[in-house]
Amino acid sequence: MDGRRGITILGSTGSIGRNTVELVEARPDLYRVEALVANSSVDSLAAQARRLKPRMAVVADAAHYGALREALAGTGIAVAAGSEAVVEAARLPADWVMAAIVGAAGLAPTLEAVRRGAVVALANKECLVCAGDLMIAEVAAHGATLLPVDSEHSAIFQVLEPDQADKIEKIVLTASGGPFRSRSRAEMAAVTPEEAVAHPNWSMGAKISVDSATMMNKGLELIEAHHLFAQPEERIDIVVHPQSVIHSMVSYVDGSVLAQLGSPDMRTPIAYALGWPDRIHAPAPRLDLAAIGQLTFEAPDAIRFPALRLARRALQSGGSAPTILNAANEIAVEAFLGRRIGFLDIAAVVERTLDESDAGRPASIAEVLEQDRTARERAWAVIKSIG
Repeated sequence: MDGRRGITILGSTGSIGRNTVELVEARPDLYRVEALVANSSVDSLAAQARRLKPRMAVVADAAHYGALREALAGTGIAVAAGSEAVVEAARLPADWVMAAIVGAAGLAPTLEAVRRGAVVALANKECLVCAGDLMIAEVAAHGATLLPVDSEHSAIFQVLEPDQADKIEKIVLTASGGPFRSRSRAEMAAVTPEEAVAHPNWSMGAKISVDSATMMNKGLELIEAHHLFAQPEERIDIVVHPQSVIHSMVSYVDGSVLAQLGSPDMRTPIAYALGWPDRIHAPAPRLDLAAIGQLTFEAPDAIRFPALRLARRALQSGGSAPTILNAANEIAVEAFLGRRIGFLDIAAVVERTLDESDAGRPASIAEVLEQDRTARERAWAVIKSIG
């Protein structure tokens, strides 16, 4: 239209979305905004919309439609609400779409952007965890491009040599270890939601912070890496790296290990995806290795962090097992944040839900969503039995 890249941000008021907005606002000469989508944060969404002037602003929770319409009255910005409106926003002709809606709710709009052949910056792990085979097939069928935004997968994307993919020996995902890396299981049993959301290195939302504390986030990233980089489960390793400076590594058959380093700031991988195939400036702190002094590594403890074992089990089982894993985890984290279960109960709920579910192979997104719904119901039943 005017030479600028059209941008849609799905999940604009969350942590990833806010960082994306910051980068877009810094370069109005490069980007124009087609749509902004939030769940229920009307005030934040309206403020973003007034500054960025998108064609459309959408709130997923239809109960907030009136408030958003009033807040944007007279701006000329189209206002809509509800899950269908979120999908409609993804249909707008943006060249680049940030898929940052947390959880399985992000699946349908992300798929819509893929089917347009857009460049999709993927910050939603669940799209590939829940429907990896189907999503990758849709990407190929429609000529879309997936750019990983998770710092770990962005790191791999940056150092993986496409013409040497058959020479990869293994992929190594790094993990901070979360706030309870050195606590015993007995100590973790008494963990509160406030402690669990206080990540030592990254600024993230509550759900993702809890996933980091249980290390389920790394289990989900393992499944995501399998789909993004076409590597089998046994070639994907996880190593705990408390400083969060090396974001991930690729090991090749000649013994070379390529790593991507940077300060723990999500603006760096977001900027990489936003500028791709070029690079743009990001205001993240610059890495000073001399000031850091040392980088340390350790193997993850599968006894204290059983989520890693459960994620590998789900990936090995295939079918809808990863969908069940993700759904049960979302419900268990919700219950923990609501103080209905303890911290160690999160993994226990996920394991029982996996044990009690039939992990058939879904043939469509509709079947994925149905399996997701069923798994959530079963997880709630498990939680009630614990209570």
